[in-house]
Amino acid sequence: MLQFDMKTRVIKGAVLALFGALTIAFGQWFGLDLDQVALLGVALGAVIGLVPDRSLTERIIGFAIGFVLAWIGYAIRAAILPDTATGRAVVVFAVIIVAMLIAVVTASRVPLWAMLVGSAAIVGAYEQTYAASPTLFLSDSPTAATTVLLACAMGVLGSVLLGEDVEERRADEHSNHHHSKASA
Repeated sequence: MLQFDMKTRVIKGAVLALFGALTIAFGQWFGLDLDQVALLGVALGAVIGLVPDRSLTERIIGFAIGFVLAWIGYAIRAAILPDTATGRAVVVFAVIIVAMLIAVVTASRVPLWAMLVGSAAIVGAYEQTYAASPTLFLSDSPTAATTVLLACAMGVLGSVLLGEDVEERRADEHSNHHHSKASA
């Protein structure tokens, strides 16, 4: 059983790695610069696909909300806030507070962690570009957004192909943990 489980994990990990490589290949085929965000996007997308908390739809909605919140944060920074530590701090505070409020209002059906992963995706893909030229937000941010979203979609797709046994394995681990504590 353990050997079968290890082989299954190796195969599934290889599938996810293949999706990471395919992300770069797709970028080359379509003229997108995915090389810089492939690992970031595929890894964050895999987190959304693999974490057994809420439905996949709720996790993806959370990701999308967090992504949009952080993107709006960049728009606010570019439009009205000074490019200083204080301006950045205001946006970070606002994005996290709004995400937390959404989680509270939805009784965590839209999970906070998924919104934070979505925020991290755009920040990881765009912060360096934004810092180099904040005035180009309108032209640069859509490129960063589409490239990292494509990479994230590859991660979600790759993890979904891995199957739902992640949830089953976690439930078994949880059950075994409780049984071993009870017998101790």
